[in-house]
Amino acid sequence: MENLIVSEIARHGYLAIFLLMILESACIPVPSEVVMVFGGALTAGVAIAGTNAHLNILTVGLLGTLGNLIGAFIAYWVGRTGGRTLVEKWGKYLLLRHKDLDKAELFFNKKGDLAVLIGRILPVVRTFISFPAGVAEMPQVKFAIFTVLGSIPWTFALAFIGQALAGNWQSISKSSTIISALFGIVIVAAIIWWYLKRRSTLANAKS
Repeated sequence: MENLIVSEIARHGYLAIFLLMILESACIPVPSEVVMVFGGALTAGVAIAGTNAHLNILTVGLLGTLGNLIGAFIAYWVGRTGGRTLVEKWGKYLLLRHKDLDKAELFFNKKGDLAVLIGRILPVVRTFISFPAGVAEMPQVKFAIFTVLGSIPWTFALAFIGQALAGNWQSISKSSTIISALFGIVIVAAIIWWYLKRRSTLANAKS
């Protein structure tokens, strides 16, 4: 899979990055770490993987984010148009009941923005968070906003890592999952810290 991704990006550049990130966000197991890190490496201006392609870091990050948004909406609409029916029909085999769907919908109505925001930053979770958001019929505008907000730090951070360490592409590739997991933990910790601080500030203001 990794060799195929590298080959396609080396040949097609921006278009490959865009399409691969759509697939990744639409619940297809394409490792965004490899896509964005290698895309970022190609912005460093050095020959990598047999290509002299020189991409722009801003364009790479923006196309990764846009691909994430489009792919997320594909998964969202699958969940929204047929997800509830699938769960109601087959959910019993996964110990899911109708009231579990109601609880999920209530959760996304109350905390969906935070769930999507954090979910878009976490490895693995980020790929599948859109489907339950669609099943719960999370408002589309809110879903889009928090998908973008969660995707931007992910795509740009990985692209900048690739650019900064382009000469060590092979070692980056092997440790990309670890890098993304650590990055996700740092970002989530920062979000939780901000949320708790804001809630404390509001509580003190009311007292």
